[in-house]
Amino acid sequence: MTTENTVKRYVVLDTETTGMPVTDGHRIIEIGCVELLGRRLTGRHFHVYLNPDREIDEGAIAVHGITNEFVADKPRFRDVADEFYEFIQGAQLIIHNAAFDVGFINNEFALLGQSERADVSDYCSVLDTLMMARERHPGQRNSLDALCKRYGVDNSNRELHGALLDSEILADVYLAMTGGQTNLSLAGEGADGDGSGRQQATPIRRLDPARPRTRVIRASEDELAAHLARLAAIEKSAGGPSLWAQMEEQ
Repeated sequence: MTTENTVKRYVVLDTETTGMPVTDGHRIIEIGCVELLGRRLTGRHFHVYLNPDREIDEGAIAVHGITNEFVADKPRFRDVADEFYEFIQGAQLIIHNAAFDVGFINNEFALLGQSERADVSDYCSVLDTLMMARERHPGQRNSLDALCKRYGVDNSNRELHGALLDSEILADVYLAMTGGQTNLSLAGEGADGDGSGRQQATPIRRLDPARPRTRVIRASEDELAAHLARLAAIEKSAGGPSLWAQMEEQ
């Protein structure tokens, strides 16, 4: 019997910082994460603003709108480090431009002297959607906004960068990039709609029990081999497991 513990766990993650690069002493000021089990959002999330104990660059404030005054009374990373670690431990992290965020996370743990946590790759796997997008769409713009437009993901609320909002948007982009259709409705459309945009249930149509039985044609060994080869090609192109493989896993 399948349980939640057997379904692959993903954490879509984003951070905002005082500036860049991390080697200049810049720090994290916001962390936002949402959880996926298989291809379903669970509703669990981790979100916190942090006091970085340093000034935020004006250029960074122009990007995310987080000011020095706003974070002055917020907790330090050391205050949330254990909770954050427990949330991401063992998951596959989905991050857009992962090197940036992972570098800052590693640095925060290192500053606390927590060497066992100072390399995210020791306790999480990481999937970089920017690298995935560049492989799938070479020569095109692959920012998060560009991917939203390409895959029809609504980002109309994204006037400024924000870690939690961006992680929620990235979750939708990742699902669209790796699985195509992500919202399956079994309700009727067209004549069954009420003109309000809401779906109306379609009446059940019973089949005649005396109807001729459908012939079942089994796939041959060659066809099964071709199917597996096609799945392997999809996974290589997508940079992650195919939807078919994930459904079998579940």
